[in-house]
Amino acid sequence: MLHNLAHNWATLVIRGIAAIIFGLLALSMPGITILVLVVLFGVYALIDGAANLIAAFRTGIRSHWPLLLEGIVGILAGLLTLVWPNITAVVLSYLIGFWAIVTGIFEIVAAIRLWRVFGHEWILLLSGVISLIFGFFVLTVPLAGALAIVIWVAVYALVFGMLMISFGLRLRHFKRRRLAPGTSPSPA
Repeated sequence: MLHNLAHNWATLVIRGIAAIIFGLLALSMPGITILVLVVLFGVYALIDGAANLIAAFRTGIRSHWPLLLEGIVGILAGLLTLVWPNITAVVLSYLIGFWAIVTGIFEIVAAIRLWRVFGHEWILLLSGVISLIFGFFVLTVPLAGALAIVIWVAVYALVFGMLMISFGLRLRHFKRRRLAPGTSPSPA
């Protein structure tokens, strides 16, 4: 399992870069309208979901079903957001909150599974916990203004993006170390 994830480390980096770009765009336009936020979130959720689906199919769906489910949820959230662009701030808050909670749950599940193989996989676990906290926070304060939602989403995306890039690069290092000359790759 870990070897397969390490082989596809770039998809995590792509997810992280997409999240950071989304976060920076949202922060750079503090007066952003809810419609632009909807489109930005929709595009980000589609990219994130597609990256998860690609990783799930490359590494084998049976052993990586959390990636598959997270990918499906991300694509559905992105499509729903883009198909329903006149969504209100409250509905968008609920959509983003539920999406972050589902994402966090699957990240925690994946981190626990990797913990047994990789050991001390705190980056993905932390990402999942942050996703859960963010999701519950957004759900408890749905009437906060659109500007507050933009800032919350942007900061979350930046932190999430940095963690995904860090995890992807850690897997890349693991892959290189395992396949370096003089080392024998052990089955993972």
